Amino acid sequence: MNLEEKLKNLPSNPGVYQYFDKNGRLLYVGKAKVLKNRVKSYFQFKPTLAPSSKLGPRIYKMISEVQALDYIVVPNENDALILENSLIKQLKPKYNILLRDDKTYPYIYIDTSEDFPRLDITRKVIKSKDIKYFGPFSIGARDMLDSIYEILPLVQKKSCLKEKKACLFYQMKKCLAPCEGKVSKQEYAKLIEKALLFIHNKVKLIVSIEEKMEFYSENFRFEEALVLRDRIKTIEKSHIKSTLDFANNENLDLFAVQIKEQRAVIIKMFVREGKLISSSHNYINITEISSFEDIYKTAIINYYSSDLPYISKDILVAHTIKNKEELESFISTKYNKKVNITQAKIGRKKDLTNVAIQNCNELLKVDNSIFNAELYITLKDLFNLDKVSYRYEAYDNSHIMGQATVGAMIVWDENKFIKEDYRLYNLEAKDEYAQMREMLTRRVLKFKENPPPDVWIIDGGKTLITLANDILQSVGVTIDVIGIAKEKIDKKANRSKGSARDILYIKNEVFKLETSDKRLHFCQRLRDEVHRCAIGFHKKQKRKEDKQISLLQVKGIGPAKVAKLLNFFGTFETVKSSSLDELKEVLNEKDAILLENHFKE
Repeated sequence: MNLEEKLKNLPSNPGVYQYFDKNGRLLYVGKAKVLKNRVKSYFQFKPTLAPSSKLGPRIYKMISEVQALDYIVVPNENDALILENSLIKQLKPKYNILLRDDKTYPYIYIDTSEDFPRLDITRKVIKSKDIKYFGPFSIGARDMLDSIYEILPLVQKKSCLKEKKACLFYQMKKCLAPCEGKVSKQEYAKLIEKALLFIHNKVKLIVSIEEKMEFYSENFRFEEALVLRDRIKTIEKSHIKSTLDFANNENLDLFAVQIKEQRAVIIKMFVREGKLISSSHNYINITEISSFEDIYKTAIINYYSSDLPYISKDILVAHTIKNKEELESFISTKYNKKVNITQAKIGRKKDLTNVAIQNCNELLKVDNSIFNAELYITLKDLFNLDKVSYRYEAYDNSHIMGQATVGAMIVWDENKFIKEDYRLYNLEAKDEYAQMREMLTRRVLKFKENPPPDVWIIDGGKTLITLANDILQSVGVTIDVIGIAKEKIDKKANRSKGSARDILYIKNEVFKLETSDKRLHFCQRLRDEVHRCAIGFHKKQKRKEDKQISLLQVKGIGPAKVAKLLNFFGTFETVKSSSLDELKEVLNEKDAILLENHFKE
């Protein structure tokens, strides 16, 4: 069925539609209340099939590239919204906005049903009417909590009360030993009140930490004082100095967006009990058809798709959003709580919105001064990429004679390595081709949770490029793959210092750039970083294997006994530090003595 026939036979159900170009590349994913009406509105059918003349110039350009259409029917609009968001993350369409900020923020919580409750941190919903949440905190939650436990003698660990006996924390005067009844519930409740006051008022918390830091310094406990100094710096970063005070217990979530050329910034601000408690921001690369409405929709769906411990019923946006009802319905249905999305016109809410927009503009200025767009544009021109690409993942694997076979993935985005997104893999495959296939296959299976980048860089030549493209095609994702390999002379890689040259591959093209070319330097920098990670991880894993092999050198200790020991004790280090009696729980007395003597030697 061709495109025109498919358009004329669209159903009247809610659903998600996908547009493809002549090469089968996914251009756009959208959702519709009525598929038939929504999708047909992009086209005119007479005299021939063409983009509708009513479209704006940016949408017209996209529709002029459409050669094929697919759609998925769903039961209702909410399901369409969720499926659309999921497909955008997994398939990375050319014209959709992809926002990678899927992380849920940490909350501090307390279970008031306990006699001697503790403050703790969670990113997940813990279902109980007795649990109270504070947050979200973009940064500083752990430092705040550690500082509170440093200042106040609360129950320090979850396991403390189970022991029914005062421990070292009591001797150090960091706990009042409720486990032995040395403090009443009423006295302990007063400590909790002080702790909650510190959470609500970071300035008071910082003052108390400074007092503790001075005490440590005066007593020559300088290492402990330095720890507190670093905590103060983190908490100060998280403290938003604002004259805005709602003078009530109002709770608000605020989203503000500003766009400059091909970049946008999103700010999220959270007001709890009338106080501005935290803020975070994200830069995103926008597409040719992006609008304020698209960015707001993406940001709001991404944030509220997670299971959050608490959401505000009032959500502020800095610009008008059309069809906000579908977003309100989505959030209200998910959390079983009515929410309102509004744009503030006057008063304190308008003032807060202005603060958010002002911060957006400042962030875009900073971004513009450090963001090197020229390099990415020249890479696009060199490799004939579909669009300017900013996020790169590089892959490499490492082993010695099949031992300690590992792989590594590193991530580059917005002019820096994103180390929290690095991944290390223990691999089963024995040859390098199969190892790369195993690693890349595991990566694509995670696209739903961790969306694909703009480009993959593979340490290897044409064979591995073909492998990577086949794996991507198998899951319906189209991203560019670049290979980098040493130039070979007489079938051997030329690695001599000063004359080693790297060759770049993409699709069926080969690029031999000058050694001074910045584009080559960029690819080499990513290759070298992933190579460093793979080698480092390989050495670590090999040391572990070597330790296990050393057990086999003990006469009478075979592979089966080594397996029993590691299954029981968990690690080689634990086996090594175990007593004779502990070893005898796994081995017979003769073998246990043999092993103990081996470790002593």
